[in-house]
Amino acid sequence: LQEAIENLNKSSSKIILIVDQNDKFKGTVTDGDIRRALLKNLNLKNSINDVINHNPLTVEKNLDIKLVKEIMEKNKIQQIPIINKKNEILGLHLWDELSNPILRDNLMIIMAGGKGTRLLPYSQNISKTMLNVGGKPILHRIIDKAKKDGFRNFIISVNHLSETIESYFKDGTKFDVNITYIKEEESLGTAGALSLIKNIPNNDFIVTNGDVLVDLKYSEILEFHKKNNCCATMAVKPHEIQNPFGVVKMSGIDITNIEEKPIYQSYINAGVYALSPKSLKYLERNVFCNMTTLFEKIKNSMERISGFPILEYWIDIGIPEDLNKANKKEN
Repeated sequence: LQEAIENLNKSSSKIILIVDQNDKFKGTVTDGDIRRALLKNLNLKNSINDVINHNPLTVEKNLDIKLVKEIMEKNKIQQIPIINKKNEILGLHLWDELSNPILRDNLMIIMAGGKGTRLLPYSQNISKTMLNVGGKPILHRIIDKAKKDGFRNFIISVNHLSETIESYFKDGTKFDVNITYIKEEESLGTAGALSLIKNIPNNDFIVTNGDVLVDLKYSEILEFHKKNNCCATMAVKPHEIQNPFGVVKMSGIDITNIEEKPIYQSYINAGVYALSPKSLKYLERNVFCNMTTLFEKIKNSMERISGFPILEYWIDIGIPEDLNKANKKEN
């Protein structure tokens, strides 16, 4: 599964096509297959044999594109392999390349009020969310990605050096989106600024940190959130830590087990969330609150919270080294 995830990150097509030693098509593994496997507590060392779809939908090379789109739409799939009669792979149809994005009414809120002290001196005179990655501000990249996914309505929460953001984006007209602003007088944490929203959204919405770049389609976490009837959903990233030493387990003076340099898998908060409108009732107006605290409040009220594993490229640009990594990826 670890190799499969690395493959997905390299290709960004959200599907792996499996062949045997003779290059004959054997099946597929999608990001959704791996995500479901992780939610079932399979670990990154499990074989992909546990998740391969041996009977995926496929099409022949000369099938009319209109019919291909109908097949994909009817079966709600994002990719479909092109296979010949010898069971060899000829190509891959991607829904994103065959269709225009569906325009979404869902709001996207970007938290961009942080001071970025760990990014000094780069963030001395500019909001950290406006630092360039591949020649374009981080915030611009986030909005562009969301726009390709059909989002058009944005709220940006600003505080430190807010003028560097507002002067660049204004009301969003030149970017063909709608942008309004929440202005924090004091830092309200990663969730507190949501208490200042004037008009409560009518449907589920996305919240993202303004310094997080991810290849995830934001609509996917929204769909997962809605399908599982959640009040709040957090994107989580699988993370492994290897103990550099052999671990010895003991009972009294007896050694019961020896494990050489074990690997521990966990999930980390990826800084992207899908929230239902009712989640906002757990915030006090203009009171500091981090997103983790909001999730705890929601859970304590017996509402459902969930984690959405992301397998795609993800980076939290918190220090200069991260900024350099992001630039290398985009250049």
